[in-house]
Amino acid sequence: MKLPPEQNHHQPKSKTQWEQINHNAAGIDLGGGEHWVCVPPDRTDKNVRRFGCFTPDLIAMADWLIECGVDTVAMEATGVYWIPVFQILEAKGFDVKLVNAHHVKTVPGRKTDVNDCQWLQQLHTYGLLSGSFRPEDQVCVLRSYIRQRDSLIKSASTHVSANAKSPDSNESTLT
Repeated sequence: MKLPPEQNHHQPKSKTQWEQINHNAAGIDLGGGEHWVCVPPDRTDKNVRRFGCFTPDLIAMADWLIECGVDTVAMEATGVYWIPVFQILEAKGFDVKLVNAHHVKTVPGRKTDVNDCQWLQQLHTYGLLSGSFRPEDQVCVLRSYIRQRDSLIKSASTHVSANAKSPDSNESTLT
């Protein structure tokens, strides 16, 4: 049996161009002492900046994002560091997406805060990130009150138990 002459079955590979969904996207890597922010490279000479964690720093971050023409931001929802950033950016009118850190961190090779914020910005530009659920502000306030009430009740019960165990609290003893 004679085989047909070998033909080139390999077609030239075409590079797939990803469509940019969010042209005005930024990525923020949150930390306990500093936040790293990346905006699209064509917006400013230095598209990655570091900001502190205090309120004036967060306001400066929001103002810089506005100057750069950013309207949507992706950040990892790690610990409680995201809460003040989220609130300030949302108050300034940004579309803020909280991203599950586990979904983003599974990519090998990203080991620095600068790389993390650039990676978040790139993924968000291409629409590859989905935001975590966050309830409305009124629900968040109600949850805070309920957590505080629960904490106070637990604290009170601890003190009542401690007083009940102390020998001086026995009502049957006379002084």
